[in-house]
Order: sequence, then C-alpha cells, then structure tokens
Amino acid sequence: MKQYIEELLKNVCMQCMEQGLLRQESLPAFVVEAPRNKEHGDLATNLAMMLAKTERRPPRQIAQMLVDRLHGASPHVEKIEIAGAGFINFFLKHEAWHDVLHDIATAGDRFGSSQEGGGRRIIVEFVSANPTGPLHIGHGRGAALGDALARILSFVGYDVVREYYINDVGNQMQNLGKSLYLRYLQELGQQVDFPEGLYRGEYMVAIARDLVQQKGRGIMELPEHDAMRFCTTYAAEVILADIKHDLELFGVRFDTWFSERTLFDNGHVQELLAHFQETGLVYETEGALWFRTTQFGDEKDRVVVKEDGTTTYFASDIAYHKQKFDRGFVQAIDIWGADHHGYVPRLTAVLKALGYPENALHVILVQMVNLLRDGIPVAMSTRSGEFVTLRQVIEEVGTDAARFMFLTRRSDAQLDFDLEIAKKQNDENPVYYVQYAHARICSIIGYAAEKGIAPPSASTVSIDLLTEPEERDIIRKLAAFPEVVAGSARACEPHRISVYLMELVGQFHRYYNRYRVVTDDPALSSSRLYLMLGIRQVLRNGLQLLGVSAPEKM
Repeated sequence: MKQYIEELLKNVCMQCMEQGLLRQESLPAFVVEAPRNKEHGDLATNLAMMLAKTERRPPRQIAQMLVDRLHGASPHVEKIEIAGAGFINFFLKHEAWHDVLHDIATAGDRFGSSQEGGGRRIIVEFVSANPTGPLHIGHGRGAALGDALARILSFVGYDVVREYYINDVGNQMQNLGKSLYLRYLQELGQQVDFPEGLYRGEYMVAIARDLVQQKGRGIMELPEHDAMRFCTTYAAEVILADIKHDLELFGVRFDTWFSERTLFDNGHVQELLAHFQETGLVYETEGALWFRTTQFGDEKDRVVVKEDGTTTYFASDIAYHKQKFDRGFVQAIDIWGADHHGYVPRLTAVLKALGYPENALHVILVQMVNLLRDGIPVAMSTRSGEFVTLRQVIEEVGTDAARFMFLTRRSDAQLDFDLEIAKKQNDENPVYYVQYAHARICSIIGYAAEKGIAPPSASTVSIDLLTEPEERDIIRKLAAFPEVVAGSARACEPHRISVYLMELVGQFHRYYNRYRVVTDDPALSSSRLYLMLGIRQVLRNGLQLLGVSAPEKM
C-alpha cells in the first residue's frame, strides 16, 4: 500500500507539472509512512513540504492542490486530510489491506524479501576473536549480530559472505605459545615462574594436560625455540577448534576463515608497504615507518613498521581490507567491540588514501554485555566459578534465548542479559513470548482441523469477514514487515526485527484473548484462520532472519 500511494502521488505531480501548476521537472525525495497516531490515518506523506522548498509556496497550499486531484483517484482510499504544516494523511478502506494476506500466502517463506541488494557482493566480518582463549559472552553478542545481519542482507538480495579473521601473528601468539609451554612444564612437575601478561585461564591447564598425554616429555627434549613454536601452533589449533564448535552450537557459520599469517606468506603486507613507500604515503622517523593518516582525516599519523622492523597490527589490517576489495566486494562490514572505536578513523583514512569510496567500509561497534542473575551482576571471572564463556551461557539458557536476547537492543547500547529471565517460560522472556505465539497459532490450526475446518486458501476464504478493528490493525502490521526488513538491512540493525516481532505478538495475544478464532460460523472461522496463517508465516520468517527457531509446540 505504501508503494501504491507513492505511485498515486507521483502520477498527480506529473499531471501538475504538465499543466504548469508545478514549476520543477523532477520530484524531490519524499516519504510515505505510517503515522504513529492512528487518528492521522493509515499512511502520511511530507511531499507538499518537500515541494514547498523549491516552489516557494506555503506547503498547505501545495497539499490542497494535490488533495483536490487525489480525491476519487483511487478505489482504495476512503478519505484524505491535510494536517499540521502540510502533511497529507490517507485513510484507506478496510478492504484495501486484504491483499496483504494473499501476498503472504503466495510468498510464504520469501515474504518480506526483495532484490534491493541487486546481487552486490558484501563481506561481513565478525567475531574474529584471537585464538588465545574461549569465546566469552561479548563475542556471543557480536556473533548473533553478524549472523543475523548476514541473513537479512541475503534476504534483500545481496550476495553475502561471512568471514572470520584469525589473528594468528604477533605478540599474542608468542605469549600463547609461552603460556602453554610453561603449563606443560608444570604438568611434568617442573617449578617455573609464570610471568604477568601470559594467559592464565584454566583452559590452558587443560590443553597442557592433553599435550602431556599426546607427547609425554617429548616437547621438553626439543630446543626451546622449536618447543615454543610447536606449543604456539598446537594451542592455537585446539582453541580455534573449540571456537568453531561453540559457534556451531550457537547456529553461526562462516563461509571463509581468513588467516592473518597468509598475508605475510603470500607477500601482501610486504607489497603494500613497498607501494606506500613508492607513493610517499609513508615516511620514516625515529627508526619507524609512519603512514600519513592525518592527510586523510585521522587525528595523527600511525606506525606501520616499528623500530625493530616488525610490522604493526595496523599494517596487517590495511593489507587484509585491501584483500577484501581485491576479492570483488563492494562493501566490507566489520563488527568490532566498542573498545576499538578509536581504530575506525585510522582504517577509514587508509582506505580513503587507497582510493576506495567513503562507504566502502562500514564498522558496527558492539557495546558490552552486563551479565546478571535475578538482577544481580555476575562476576566476570573464571575464579568465581560463574559464567564467562559463551558455551556456558548456551548450556544454561539455550541458543534461541541467547541469540534473541542479544538482538533485542541496538548494538551500540549496553545490554543487560539476565540469565534467569532468559530461562523463564512467560512473557518476561522475550524469546518465549514470541515463540509461544507461533506455537499457539499452530495449536489453533490443529484444533480447527480436529473440528473439520481445513486450512483456508485464497480461493476459498472470505476476507471481507475480518471487520474487527484489531484484525485491521494486525493486517497493517503484517503489511509493514517487508519495510521493516528493508530498513533493518539499510541501517544494519537486526534488532528492528526483534522489536517488530514483539509488537506483532502483542497484537496477536490481545486479539486472541478477546476473540475466538474457531467459532460456530465456518466462514468466519476460515477467515480468522487465514489471518492466523499470515501471522504465523511472518513470525516464522522474522525468527529465521534472527537465527531463532519457530517451534510448533512448547
């Protein structure tokens, strides 16, 4: 209906231009949207106010001119009003919404999808935790966000690749190898000092025990350099395997796992640094090599090669992002922890220096998760015996609850995750609230079948019988789903779908508590079942985009 009203407005404006009533030759950008207050109609537009800027006439005068020509132009419009500074409000006839239910039935699992992306290739890089320890709850929020965003972007027509960047080069890997080696020696009875800055988690002790079982004292017999290198590789492989396992439990898959080390093995970092020197984008001072990021909007220049000749993580990140675009992606979406906010300007500056468009990189920052139990903060420490890993949270509350809870708020807002609420089987738990509505509708359809009422089809149902105001409101809500999905994709905000689903479910529960779906009137029962089928399909589609199941029984 939104598109329908947009076309009506465009046609009327074209008539006014042809008659010389509008001076401009093209329309300005305008919006048609549902007003927050239902008293202002089903849809409203700011077209008259946008035209007033160039026409140099009062917007209400322009609105009146348009409304005079819109009256009678559509069989679906009941009345049109001018409000405020010049808004045009459309009140649609009840039957104008009926096709929405047919559209849902026809499109099925694809209702809400589009080809807005036009097949353009986008890479979504997320999680990318260093292979130095298990995933924690903060990684879980980024994982849910990245996976849901990839699903949504694919649903609206983008060619999406999910990628995990493995930081397997640098000091953190050397510290990992040293940590395992020292734990290995301790397991063999050696008394060793364990310096600050190494990885002290109990997971390192477990890996060391496995290493002793596999290799015995063999690692001790190697030269220390070789022992360290072996321990680094061994620990990274074990930890990465655990990370992959946890992500699989969480319903997150990646198309590619990109190793930072390959950037050096294939010469990409070295070639890029040589290019920077040839073009004068870097300069040397105090023995280090600096990139001129200030020339491209950063607050200060950044080191790419340190005094000792080793490259910085920044150098690797530049090469990595260049590789993304070399692989044919038109946009790279990175999902980072909020503590990396200062890194955004420098990477944006470098990509600008390399000639990429300003929108080539889109960074989404994910705020912290405050873990609670019955409203009381949970100590985020392994020593406390409380939950710190994603796996432990999944084991207690389940994948569906964890994913949905992570996706109930904007990523740049801190999130309170209460373990007890996530386990409740009532409307306090948002995922239960939504899933239960889906299961209840399945139960209603099953009950109708027992009464001999088959699931209705478009050719047999009489939608005209859906005359209650709550029914109209639900159908309007269902009609908004494609726009919610498209807006979620454009803004990279999956939480919009979570919020929408909770609002839709609220309308459903209120309707169900007031009206019987299966009545003594077969025709009315069939019509209301058709409405239930529409709600169920949209709930299922929305949950699928969030990576959450839609159970038929609960």
